[in-house]
Amino acid sequence: MKNFTLLVLLVILAASCKINVNKNHNHKTLFVNYVDPFIGTGGHGHTYPGATVPFGMLQVSPDNGISSWDWCSGYHHSDSIVAGFSHLHLSGTGIGDLADILFMPTNKKVDLTTKTTSRDQLPYKSSYSHVNEKAAPGSYQVFLEDPKINVELTSSQRTAFHKYTFVENDKQSVVIDLGFAINWDKTLKTRITIEDEYTISGYRFSTGWAKNQKVFFVAKFSKPISESILLANKQIVTGNKADGENTATQLFFNTNNTNELFVKVALSSVSADNAKDNLDGEKSTFEKTKSQAATIWSTALSKITVETPVDSLKTMFYTAMYHAQLAPVTYSDKNGEFRKEDDQIVAAKGYTAYSTLSLWDTFRAENPLLTLLAPDRVSDIVNSMLIYYDTKKILPVWTLYANETNTMTGYHSIPVIVDAYQKGIKGFDAEKAYEAMKATMMQDERGLNFYKKYGYIPYNLLDESVTITLEYAYDDWCVAQMAKALGKSDDYQFFLKRSQAYQYLFDSKTGFMRGKAEDGKSWNEPFDPKHSNHREHTDYTEGNAWQHSWFVPQNVDNLISLHGSDEVFAKRLEQLFTESSEITGSNVSADISGLIGQYAHGNEPSHHIAYMFNHANQPWRTQYWVRHILDTQYNTTPNGLSGNEDCGQMSAWYVFSSMGLYPMNPASGEYEIGSPIFEKATINLEGGKTFVIEAENVSDKNFYIQSVALNGSEFNQTAITHQQILKGGVLHFVMGAQPNKSWGLKK
Repeated sequence: MKNFTLLVLLVILAASCKINVNKNHNHKTLFVNYVDPFIGTGGHGHTYPGATVPFGMLQVSPDNGISSWDWCSGYHHSDSIVAGFSHLHLSGTGIGDLADILFMPTNKKVDLTTKTTSRDQLPYKSSYSHVNEKAAPGSYQVFLEDPKINVELTSSQRTAFHKYTFVENDKQSVVIDLGFAINWDKTLKTRITIEDEYTISGYRFSTGWAKNQKVFFVAKFSKPISESILLANKQIVTGNKADGENTATQLFFNTNNTNELFVKVALSSVSADNAKDNLDGEKSTFEKTKSQAATIWSTALSKITVETPVDSLKTMFYTAMYHAQLAPVTYSDKNGEFRKEDDQIVAAKGYTAYSTLSLWDTFRAENPLLTLLAPDRVSDIVNSMLIYYDTKKILPVWTLYANETNTMTGYHSIPVIVDAYQKGIKGFDAEKAYEAMKATMMQDERGLNFYKKYGYIPYNLLDESVTITLEYAYDDWCVAQMAKALGKSDDYQFFLKRSQAYQYLFDSKTGFMRGKAEDGKSWNEPFDPKHSNHREHTDYTEGNAWQHSWFVPQNVDNLISLHGSDEVFAKRLEQLFTESSEITGSNVSADISGLIGQYAHGNEPSHHIAYMFNHANQPWRTQYWVRHILDTQYNTTPNGLSGNEDCGQMSAWYVFSSMGLYPMNPASGEYEIGSPIFEKATINLEGGKTFVIEAENVSDKNFYIQSVALNGSEFNQTAITHQQILKGGVLHFVMGAQPNKSWGLKK
């Protein structure tokens, strides 16, 4: 009893200390406390819990060692085995790659000569428990149960820091396994060099989703290496260098009267020398870097502040803000150099080059969100696309470590560029950007030859023809807007006309967009709007007709007229959410998740749809369904995302929608109004201005808009422009439990 009383007193004392510390800290640091990096690491979220900084080059994180879809990030919350800690990871993608340069501490000599075909055979793996695992923005910690080593990780922009705490008198050792590979990744050529008693370097060349990935590294230890074992292709080699398809080493260290071992690791796509240049200097310690990473994240998260008495809403919001600033990632070195897909080494002059551009996903809300959160980075992202254009003569689709993966449909670097330009973001050559957009949409790859010939893509000539046609039509509309802005009237008319390609595929009898043959008359039969066939012998990408028939964000009013009237359109749109959630077919896409009726929030093609009621004179239906999605598709558990995070898009949807806004047409410079969930949200703009969104009376039942005022004046429309937001001011909502069916109607 005495011990129990003492324990209670200690807990109370610790809690009171934390409260005092929090009160004395700058308020920004509190935002970090609301982030839970484990959200999305379960289910199909595919996020990682490890350490990085906003848009950082490195993502040092645990790898479970399993190759499977739900382990695309290297980690899944259902697991309890760790293979090691590698330095590059993908956040929320549906394809797995990276997990390069694996480090794993151990307390014994292990046999690295044994060939392994699964993670169960790895001699250095360890079990762990989530009870002894913590993650926060910029840091990660886990206790390895088998060797009884505590691992802590943190990172700066270009350097990862490891801290290993061993049991007293245990052997201190680290395994580096460059042959470690999961998912699509496969090593081609690796090297490890022991440069001196504190330093190792090397490279890892691999193929996978990125066909030509070259990673150079350097690692510096806090203690001298007392012994080393080098292996090439599972054979022990002599000397200080190992070369082979897969190389590994086990390094041993004397205790030197301390149980702690520190490691600093830096990477480069160019060379080991550049990696050394990227390595933070002697003054950068683990604790200092961890503290700086938290401060950097605090600043990034404070770009939007929200006020609500519901802590779980703050956790979901700030975790979404965190996930929305993980990608794209820094790719150029400290000296500006980086490697292109064709092995050219070029230098980013006056900007930072970025990679991991998941454009099919992120053009919708993630990239528009960055125009508010990080406008200075947006021009760098555009310049990264344009340097790609210099080589390929077309704009990128989905780049990973500067490799074009050609994953997914459309050319959605185009709306990202137009969105930036229309919002007044400078720092890139607009004429060159237009040249790149026009050249991209006038070439013949990826079905554009059919699109140009027929005005749409016939289903019998290319799979996923409906989705591709609709997305090219949107890209064309974006090119037209840029042409108009630059005074190119003939081009404007040409691309604007071509952007109506969706009209060829609309079937007025069924109300769906359907595959049409090259004769211009015959539909693809038989037709089942619930049918899905993943990525082959299908008219729709990762979905079905129910989910893909609404992608005309450039002209919703015309889409409504094709349906016949506001009433018909709204009725069909409502049916999307209330229809049974059965998906038919023998090869259903796993990406169809987060179902509300046939609406699939777990995949991006559905993300804009709930906002379309605004254009059909039923904005209260947008308010109802947006709030329903917010309430049902996000939570604070590891299963808190209903589908792949996809490099920030799933989270960007939440950030915007929870504030009551969404860029339904992401290159229009406008935001549709939905249903805010916070009493107050403040967007901290460049130049010290703020845009405040207030929601009077908001609650879990009061999600319908009763009235809106902008800077004190009545605001009776369902969209607000980016320029209105940039001016600063207050958007004041009054919320209620019943819809006000006269607010926001078109006159």
